[in-house]
Amino acid sequence: MTDSTSTPSDEAAQNAALQRAVIVGMVPGQARHVLDEAARFARLLNAPLIVTHVDVARFITYEDPDGYAHSAPIDLNLDVGAAEFETVQSEAAAVLDGTGLTWTARQLVGDPALAIKKLANKVDAQLIVVGTRKRGIGESIREFFTGSVAARLAHRQHRSILVVPLGESVPDDQKEIWPE
Repeated sequence: MTDSTSTPSDEAAQNAALQRAVIVGMVPGQARHVLDEAARFARLLNAPLIVTHVDVARFITYEDPDGYAHSAPIDLNLDVGAAEFETVQSEAAAVLDGTGLTWTARQLVGDPALAIKKLANKVDAQLIVVGTRKRGIGESIREFFTGSVAARLAHRQHRSILVVPLGESVPDDQKEIWPE
């Protein structure tokens, strides 16, 4: 495993080594089976795995000609993304270390669908894996304003997307998918 990239030359070298990877989008505390499915497909495709976390509290300020993106926090007093990324890294390491799978973790910034799409283009990813969102009114409101990451990825790029359910499925006779 390698840490998130820190310089343009490091990122370019890592991207070269990660060509045709499987990318999995993760958030802290995400259901383990999302990562398990991503790892399974990485093995099936004989591909490296890139575990990504998108810090939505940061935005890209400018991008170098070589593609390296510089970012800044939306709120200078808020650095939640760094702690979340550390959690994602440790959760991934607990599952992936010792499996023999080549993997790395990347911190992305901005809009999740666009950030994952951009990374997928850089490494010519074979597959993108994301989990469904949690059920609940708070997540329904968030999705109303931002949209589904999986749906936005499906409409904004050409790669296959595997959407892994996070929990128990909704019974067929339940009319409301996200009850309040």
